[in-house]
Amino acid sequence: MRQQNPIFRGIATALITPTTPTGIDYDRFGRLIDWQIAQGINALVICGTTGESSTLTDAEHRRAIAFACEKVNGRVPVIAGTGSNETDYAVELTKSACADGADGVLVVTPYYNKTTQKGLVTMYNTIADASTKPVILYNVPSRTGIAIEPATYVKLAEHPNIAAIKEANSDISKIVETFSLVGDKLDIYSGNDDQIVPILSMGGAGCISVLSNVIPAQTVAITDKFFAGDVAGAAKLQCQFMPLVRSLFCESNPIPVKAAMAAMGFCENYLRLPLVPMEEDHYEVMIQRMRDLGLNV
Repeated sequence: MRQQNPIFRGIATALITPTTPTGIDYDRFGRLIDWQIAQGINALVICGTTGESSTLTDAEHRRAIAFACEKVNGRVPVIAGTGSNETDYAVELTKSACADGADGVLVVTPYYNKTTQKGLVTMYNTIADASTKPVILYNVPSRTGIAIEPATYVKLAEHPNIAAIKEANSDISKIVETFSLVGDKLDIYSGNDDQIVPILSMGGAGCISVLSNVIPAQTVAITDKFFAGDVAGAAKLQCQFMPLVRSLFCESNPIPVKAAMAAMGFCENYLRLPLVPMEEDHYEVMIQRMRDLGLNV
């Protein structure tokens, strides 16, 4: 991990956005934010993939970030998802999030229009130039169809506003290569709940997590144990939570986690098309795995 102060250290919840057929449910959104902080979460990511950013309107996207910043009121860092496959729009979202009080921005690689590595460098530098807060690069090729290559991180690390990586590449060999090239320059967060301890073991700063929507305190315990030197304890928790992690990703995120959070009373099990509610057989397995961890659902 870098010697400089990270945006956060530990677990940041990639928070769901409670929605109904009429829009965002801000009452439940506020209660969810308060509960996450009370459970000891280290940071919150608003309007990321798990927050259904791709189907929020522009007005909803901006208001959700502003609402979260006001609700959190400095209690934990707020990281705003401001990526887009249209760079000018990503710049505008980034400026808006910074003005509304976000502590950092999370910027995904452009989807569908699949640029080159040179294009990625130009795009990220353009967004970072416009940002007044640290930028986290978000690499998730399974969703976007394009990966940030390890050598590209070397170029991106030169920008003073680019501070970290959310690495959801799943290719451990490439992640290790990235650590070898820029681990002393950029903080690296796991973007996958099944790789928290492996990435911590390489010097990672934590995880941007889907699992921590459901069990925030227990997920934070993984990084707390690891940073306290109890690597075996952290690994034991990683393994203990794997059945629930598998359920949370048995269908496209955030379909399962929205169903899980609805079962816990934090939202309606409502998603915007093309996402639809979880298949019943998958749902029953997930609910049992939640009960196995002591959740009252």
